[in-house]
Amino acid sequence: MNLYGGFLKKQIRNYIFGSVVAVLAVGSLILLSSLEISTVEYFRLLIILLISFAIMAVVEISVFIRQIRPIRAALTEHRPALAMLEEAYLHTHRLPKLAVQRILGPHFLGLSLPASVMTYGMIRTGLINLPYFYLVLAVAGAILVACMHALIEFFLTSSAIIPLIKNFRNRALELHMVDFSLEGHVFVPIRPKFLITCMLIGTFPLVLFIMATQIRLETLGGRAAESMRSYWEWAGLVLLIGTLFSSIAAWLLTRSVQHPINELYRAMNNIKDGRLLQVQDEYSDEFSKLVAGFNMMVRGLQAREQQSRQLLDSYFTTLAVALDARDPYTAGHSLRVAEYSVIIGQLAGLTGQQLDNLRKSALLHDIGKIGVRDSVLFKEEELTEEEFDQIKSHPVLGENILRQIEPEEKMAPYLGGVRSHHERYDGKGYPDGLAGTAIPLHGRIIAVADAYDAMTSDRPYRKGMDHDRALAILEQGRGTQWDPEFAGLFLAYFGKTGKSDKAGYPGRAG
Repeated sequence: MNLYGGFLKKQIRNYIFGSVVAVLAVGSLILLSSLEISTVEYFRLLIILLISFAIMAVVEISVFIRQIRPIRAALTEHRPALAMLEEAYLHTHRLPKLAVQRILGPHFLGLSLPASVMTYGMIRTGLINLPYFYLVLAVAGAILVACMHALIEFFLTSSAIIPLIKNFRNRALELHMVDFSLEGHVFVPIRPKFLITCMLIGTFPLVLFIMATQIRLETLGGRAAESMRSYWEWAGLVLLIGTLFSSIAAWLLTRSVQHPINELYRAMNNIKDGRLLQVQDEYSDEFSKLVAGFNMMVRGLQAREQQSRQLLDSYFTTLAVALDARDPYTAGHSLRVAEYSVIIGQLAGLTGQQLDNLRKSALLHDIGKIGVRDSVLFKEEELTEEEFDQIKSHPVLGENILRQIEPEEKMAPYLGGVRSHHERYDGKGYPDGLAGTAIPLHGRIIAVADAYDAMTSDRPYRKGMDHDRALAILEQGRGTQWDPEFAGLFLAYFGKTGKSDKAGYPGRAG
């Protein structure tokens, strides 16, 4: 409630300040002082102005009470609902724009209209001796003054609502664990705000001066119609030039502000999409500091991203080494398979993240063997059918292990290679019996690398075969056991493509 009371006091102060500057000071001191009338007539006009001002204040206060109703309801409620807080939060952001509407309407209905009617009546009854043409000038001046008052109120309200916005966000977090955000929504675009502001600032003094000068000339000299026509031609030219320069200045100023804002917005979208790109600093004003701060943030994110990537790489490598350490005969197997897989991937045209995903998938391709009993995994004699089924379960076990790691979507790129690296190109592999290109890409590449390392490594039940014979078996199995393209690339890497060996690959799963 204290916040609400403070906000009301600030709004009242702002309103009084804007009214005094825009209405009383400009209207009475400039326009009325230009008139050569008696003290009694001057007093009567001042009474009209004060009565009209009172009517305007009543109309505007009623509009203001209606405008702040959602804010008052949220601030005075002990435990407001989330919907009430959200409505108040969004409505608070609209207040500067609503303040403009609140000022312009009452100024016309509450000030200009009553003042014009009362002045017209006094002129007709002879209480004030003024030409009717002055009423037209008065209405035009009142509209101009209303625009200036609305401009002042807009910027003062924009400053006054900041504590309210913070309060609604904090209460939503505290009571409902929800953080409000506009998510980039713009209530008042910069371009019209700058254009209107600059044009008002540039043309307001000119219009007032021209109007006051015209009144002053008539009251002092009774200029001829021809002279007054020349005056208005001159005044119109001055006003046109002033408006033109104000418009150009507003356009240039808007452009100079919008460009760096758009650049930073695009850069933030890049960060949101994972592209940590810095912004080129091409500014010589305070935006240079903003760009420098943004780039400093990006460099910090790049450093942390690099650290996270190194930590994740170490994590994958450590898992692979820990797995291989269970069996001295397969020590280094996962690292070598990853190395061979990367070679094949590079030859196949994989780059960047694709290649990194392939390497990590290859490092973890045998992670499921953690779930296979040592007595089966390290058995030197021939395996029974049941024991071989246990060995064949390790791709599925590996996939299930990786699915337990959070966030799940981060592990998704590695699941296909882990599960399918024992599928055969002819469909006779396991666990799913997939064939051809239905086998995931990583699975087809890792299958070649895994088979080569398994054939050339020593095992408890056999000694590793030599390099040439292993390549010959790969050549023989192209298109049946292994993907012909990836097996061919691996063979070509060693310059062995085209050779054949009738000896089969009798080893167990690698």
